[in-house]
Amino acid sequence: MVDLPPGVPGEAFMPRAPGSDGPLRIRGGVGGLSFQFEELLSGASALDDVVCVLQSVESEAALLNLALLPHQTSTYSNGTKAFVAVGDAGREIARVREQLQRMGADVRASHREYEYAESHAAIMMRIGLGMAALGTGPDLVSLPRRDATEGVMKDLPQAFALMLGLEPGAARTVHATVAPGDTGGILRGIAAAPGLAHLKPRPVSVSRGEETIRSVELTAPGLLKELDQVSFSSQGEIEVLQVDNARQRAWVVLIPGTQSAQLGGRPGGDNPLDEAGIVEALGYGSAETSQAIHQALCEAGAEAGDVVVAVGHSQGGIHAMNLSQDKAFLADYNLRFVVTAGSPVGGITPEAGIGSLHLEHENDWVPGADGKVNPDTKDRVTVTMTNAVTLAPGEDPGIGPEHKLSRYVEGAELARKSTDPSLVASTAALGGVLGVGGMVRSQRFKLHRAPALPAPSGCLPDVDGAEPTAARAEQKTPKAEPSDIRSRSGAR
Repeated sequence: MVDLPPGVPGEAFMPRAPGSDGPLRIRGGVGGLSFQFEELLSGASALDDVVCVLQSVESEAALLNLALLPHQTSTYSNGTKAFVAVGDAGREIARVREQLQRMGADVRASHREYEYAESHAAIMMRIGLGMAALGTGPDLVSLPRRDATEGVMKDLPQAFALMLGLEPGAARTVHATVAPGDTGGILRGIAAAPGLAHLKPRPVSVSRGEETIRSVELTAPGLLKELDQVSFSSQGEIEVLQVDNARQRAWVVLIPGTQSAQLGGRPGGDNPLDEAGIVEALGYGSAETSQAIHQALCEAGAEAGDVVVAVGHSQGGIHAMNLSQDKAFLADYNLRFVVTAGSPVGGITPEAGIGSLHLEHENDWVPGADGKVNPDTKDRVTVTMTNAVTLAPGEDPGIGPEHKLSRYVEGAELARKSTDPSLVASTAALGGVLGVGGMVRSQRFKLHRAPALPAPSGCLPDVDGAEPTAARAEQKTPKAEPSDIRSRSGAR
């Protein structure tokens, strides 16, 4: 049950506002509004049962009072006392019943107001009103805040198209034909544009890499540190950790964030974690990458029913969270927990019983790129960092210093030490699966995207995005008129 402070006698308990702990804002979990309302509504239903019992007792007291009425004359002293006592008891029961009814009604009214406010805010965001102001980046580059990203979703079709290499004219076409709030539809529309078939998902194969046995801290910050090493030291690789604790064998999958196409290359190459991987993750539910992760676990030695924890940064967090709704993956493995850092996963709904911890920064625009807030549920905790982030001299800001994985490692460490009820429960849930640390078997797996099929001859667009070369040549070169023997030899 929710640990609520004692209220004023006779007044209904009301939920607490979302918690904060220093530079952390916490949403969801056992301290989240949704779970508090769930518990309070459950309590209100229990009060209804008590009210029904009290109504029955109240009716019995009234009948007893009627039965005592004739005895007042025969035994005036005792009969009157009994009559008064039963009457007072009935009135006290009625007072308590009315108080409990009012408490239940107040809880339900508060819940209705909360749902109305949430719905109203969602509608305002959907029509582009009430969005947060844009923040300013560390340099001369203005970077949007996480909340503002959700508000500008109406402009994202064109922004996504330009980001993935579509020429301006085609980007405007995508913008006009795709629903603004449907991130998956936006990305599928971009991938379907002429000349951009290389952005569509293709089969992903797996090859074994390095294998070591070493000590790893099996907490959220420890796993993110390990993921940072994977991201720094490889391209297109994931890491699988085998954890043998006293109770069970468990597996951890570490999935890096977006790794830009190599110099001179374009997205959609051999590395499934390049920019085209964003299209697969948000637009196609990580269909191919999920299968590759499944295969990597199998080759690492995981067996059906084994417990799995998935950890990912940015794009990798989307792939990790998509596992939580992948029925084929869940049919073989018992996914128990997901950790994401800087990932837009608000539109992904995990199967019941899968816990998750989402780390975000208020000045990191990426977590809001799907235009959806992470749901506030008992098993899903979102931690938003609010601390200022500065760059070291000469440090590359990337797409924003707040998006760097090293910053999220710091946030995860703060979350691990927090005394907030939601974070305490989340940390305990992860620790219950993996333990605290020790020797693990680490295996790297290289992911390879299948080569793109060659485009039909004469159908590739020019670099400037104009009409295909073959089509333009056909327009510029006059076609030879069909020969007419009569025009050459004169009329017969």
